[in-house]
Formats: sequence, structure tokens, C-alpha cells
Amino acid sequence: MIFPPRLIGHLLLATLLALVAAMRPADAQSSADRQAAAAREGVVVIYAATDRSVAEGLLHDFVQLYPGIRVEYHDMSSAELYHRFLAEAKDGGRADVMWSSAMDLQVKLVNDGYAQPHRSAETNALPPWAIWKDEAFGTSFEPVAMVYNRKLLPEEDVPGSHAELLRLLARSPEQFAGRITTYDPALSGLGYLLHSHDVLANPVVFWRLAEAFGRLAIQPAASTSEMLDRIASGKALIGYNLLGSYAQIRAEKDPTLAVVLPRDYTLVMSRVAFISRQARHPHAARLWLDYLLSPRGQRLLSKNPGFYSVRADVPADEAAEELRQRLGGAFRPIPIGAGLLTYLDQAKRRDFLRQWHDIAAPPP
Repeated sequence: MIFPPRLIGHLLLATLLALVAAMRPADAQSSADRQAAAAREGVVVIYAATDRSVAEGLLHDFVQLYPGIRVEYHDMSSAELYHRFLAEAKDGGRADVMWSSAMDLQVKLVNDGYAQPHRSAETNALPPWAIWKDEAFGTSFEPVAMVYNRKLLPEEDVPGSHAELLRLLARSPEQFAGRITTYDPALSGLGYLLHSHDVLANPVVFWRLAEAFGRLAIQPAASTSEMLDRIASGKALIGYNLLGSYAQIRAEKDPTLAVVLPRDYTLVMSRVAFISRQARHPHAARLWLDYLLSPRGQRLLSKNPGFYSVRADVPADEAAEELRQRLGGAFRPIPIGAGLLTYLDQAKRRDFLRQWHDIAAPPP
């Protein structure tokens, strides 16, 4: 049968309009509809490797903004977060949102199919390096730092780079014996991430530092807070590869502590969030993630010292641009993507941890 051109045009237009109408509920759902769907769920369950003290302002503001939604916030270490999520996934899962500083473990979970895609005006506002597969999203950027006890380490001895730290430890071994602390990469997912990216940034200097740590009997730790406690008490003089955000928060309250961003290169990591594929409250999860990525959420997060907004359009976070300019070529962000999986290869991880243990933590 042959249709006249005018009728064909009407049929095409009607088909197009029907398709647009069919797409609207999924892709153009109104803000009110999204909030209503989230309110019907009534709760969002967040698993986070982010101290509750850092997230408290966000949690309070979210509940004030959306009073019909309760937030269950579970704060744990990055390694515990990863293993608990995997264990619970076998029985249908419990977490709606995963939010962790262990970027590589988050990307592995996404790569293994544990996340669901999410697209919104807020995700569209992120820089390209902070999004992967529309499933993993960077929510901050935070520098990796050295921290020292300013009462016990003279100003002239403070290292400004990795190479200067190496020279300091070689020059004064008796001063630093048993008084250096850093992550144990076998105990901390974040520690493994930072040390393995240190290798990528400068393998020669990193392994020479590891040798110095081994000679001087480092104090291994599972968390930044544990290292900061040791430095503040004087049990350690200096800490290596600490999460700068937590260090700066603590240094604001404790004048004993001082933070150094190495001028040769400063790794910058981002807390990665994703929505679980098995989320029992998917609408509330999307609402929380959009809130976290929104200018409002980013402003609140960046009020914590050492936390910088991942968005370039948050005018309140001038400190982020100042940090980029201050570090210049030393600014080394860790991009979110498949590259983070390199050192999670079981053989590479085993070899790295064996080498670290043999060099940096040899038996007495």
C-alpha cells in the first residue's frame, strides 16, 4: 500500500511524539516526582569510608531538605566496606550507596557489575575525569600529604619533597628510628591505593623510601587517624602518605600537627560514590547522590579543611583553584577509570605486598 507524503509525515510525527511520551517517566521525571518516589521508600542506606564527623553537616542538611527520608549511615574502613558489601551482595545486598576513599576498590566493584547507571544534571556538571561509565562518580578531591610534629621536628628539617624526606632519613637515622608511620597496605584499601600510585609516580624514590622505612622500623597503621594520634603524641615524628583532608581537619584543632604537600608531586584522590545495582531504595539513593554532587552538597563538604569541590562551578570553593595553582605541575589527580584496576590484579597485588613486606617491614 502506498501512503501519500502528507500522511507519512503525520504518522512519523505521531510516532515521534509517542516515543517522547514513553521516555518521559524514565528520563525526564520531574524533581517533585523523584522526591515523592524517594519519600515513599523512606530511607537511604549509605555505606561509607568517610568519617561521620566529616559527613555530619551533609546528613543533617539532607534530612532537613527531605524530611520524609531517613539516612542510615554506616561508617567503616575502606577494606571493611568492600568486603562487607561483597558478602551481603550474595543475599541481595543491603547498601543503597557506596561512598569510599579507596578509589580502586570502588572501580573494581563497578567494573564487576555491582553498580547501576545514573544520569542527571548534577552528574553532567562533573569534569570528565570524575565520571566512569555513568556509574562511578568522584565527589571530592583531596591531596595526599606528609604530616609532622612541629614541636619535635625543627623547621629546617621539614622535608618539602619525597627526595628531601629520603635525604633526611639517611642523614639522621637515630632521630627517626621507630618514629615514622605510614599505611600498612595489607590492612588498608586506601593505603594500598596510595602506595601503589606512588610507585607509578616515582618508582625509584618510592622503593628507596620503603628501604629506609625498613631500616628505621616504621610504625604501620590501618588509618590516617591512627597515624595522626601517633604523631600528635610524639610517638612518631613524621607520617608518610596520609590523607590530607583528615590531616588538615586535625591540624586546625591541634597546633602540634603540620601538613606538607610535596612540591615534586602531590597525589590527589577523590572519594568515589556509586548506587548499588541491588539498591532496595533506588530513588532515595539517586536523590542522595544528586544532593552530594549538587553545588549545595559540594559547598557543605568543602567546608571541611582539606576537602575540595570536584565541581568547577561552585564559586564558594575558591580554595580548590588556589590549590591547583599552588601545586602547579605537582598536582597529580588520580583519574577514575579502568587504570585503577592495574594494581588490583591478584598477581600484581601479591607481588607488591610481598615486596613491601620484605623491604619496608622485614622481620626483626
